[in-house]
Amino acid sequence: MTPRALRIAATVLAPAVLASCTAGHATGAVPSGYPDTLWAQRPVVRLAFDVADDLRSVTGRESVQFTPDVPVCEMVFRAHPNDPTLASSGSSLTLTSAAVDDQPVVVQTEPAGAPAGAPGTLLQLPLPRCLQAGDSVRADLAFTVGLGRDADERIGSSPDTETAWFGSAFPLLSWVRGGGWTRDPAVGMNGETAVSEEFRLAELTVTAPAAHEVVGVGVASPSSPGPRPETTTHRFSADAVRDVSVSVGRYDIRERDVNGVRVHLATPSAGTRADPSLWTDQLATAVDTLGRHLGPFPYADLWVSIAPGLSDGVEFPGALQFGDVTKDDLQALVAHEVAHQWFYSLVGDNQAEHPWLDESLATVGEALAGGDADYYRNYRVPDDVAGHMGEPMSYWASHGGFRRYGEGVYNQGASVLLRARDQVGPDPFDAALRGYIGANAHRVATPADFARAFADHPEVLDALRQAGALADNE
Repeated sequence: MTPRALRIAATVLAPAVLASCTAGHATGAVPSGYPDTLWAQRPVVRLAFDVADDLRSVTGRESVQFTPDVPVCEMVFRAHPNDPTLASSGSSLTLTSAAVDDQPVVVQTEPAGAPAGAPGTLLQLPLPRCLQAGDSVRADLAFTVGLGRDADERIGSSPDTETAWFGSAFPLLSWVRGGGWTRDPAVGMNGETAVSEEFRLAELTVTAPAAHEVVGVGVASPSSPGPRPETTTHRFSADAVRDVSVSVGRYDIRERDVNGVRVHLATPSAGTRADPSLWTDQLATAVDTLGRHLGPFPYADLWVSIAPGLSDGVEFPGALQFGDVTKDDLQALVAHEVAHQWFYSLVGDNQAEHPWLDESLATVGEALAGGDADYYRNYRVPDDVAGHMGEPMSYWASHGGFRRYGEGVYNQGASVLLRARDQVGPDPFDAALRGYIGANAHRVATPADFARAFADHPEVLDALRQAGALADNE
């Protein structure tokens, strides 16, 4: 996610809101740059979405094969469409059935931050028996998703352009290796709060009106006639992702190869404010430039869709959603969201507890490839957010909301890290950052992991401690 308004002016902000054809590569293998830390027993997920003809709702089915690495007696999923900001935009996720190893179960639903009247965000499935590490279980879920009309969120639909987009629009297994289930409540503020280990997306099927294009994630397989007249079923798969995003509608699809990465761009057939060729140029530049700083791009395919309701950008592993912005906003916005392909997508983090591990680092990537490095280097951190870079999302929700969050995490984080990079030298800093990425690829990282990667650069760690991003013992 990018707080575009925070870059335009330091003191006057527009309301900050969310903005995170199908031929693909023949293989869905993880690129060779990061194979060593791939979890062999990662969950295996099968997802099926059936999109209504009016693009206002989706019927879904999910199957999850799960093998925990510590003992468990339940399975926990997060229903992010019921988060406060998504619910207020008209989106929702309602569970209609659940079974564990083919036996129906009664799901315990907890609000966990959901607003009054909305379904809960925390879904707990009891297991017939407790599992030991290495045991396996399968959960099967059915659900419906409502798509808010013209929603400035990761889930929405645009009747005027006949498009719809939905990310995190399914029960997301909320597991962290070695730590177990995460249950951080959703907050009433824009910004991501998800945490999930990677899973193998064995199959993603999307059934939609035959006249519509579908953008998914991973590798596309040939489509086939759908189960209803005048529908088509589109298929995708991915070896390792943390989340899934889909866009459907009257889109024009453009494709471009960038250093071995296949970029798919979907723009509404109704038109965009910036020419699609400018979008593909900026995407190509960001993939190339960031690859030179951060290491190999994590995915063989990058799926990008323009969602008319969004005002900014939202990141997903191997996929991005963007608002229909002007050409003047493209460079920094695209660079920021592409940087998220390394930070949160490849190297995960608990976004509710440690949002700086993806947003501060993605803003550094934005500075390196987006043309606004001097803005962040010279940024004067407001006194009321100085030293609070490492605070969780719950803190920012009760201390000034998204504006203060942007100043304290995005801007302060980029300022601290860019100045530290200047101090130790760009090459040593980038090498340490690539070391952090390589050591934590396919994992959920913590601030302590970042500190270990920069152990040879105490000046970087001192700067982060002063900003409140690291504890004294990290």
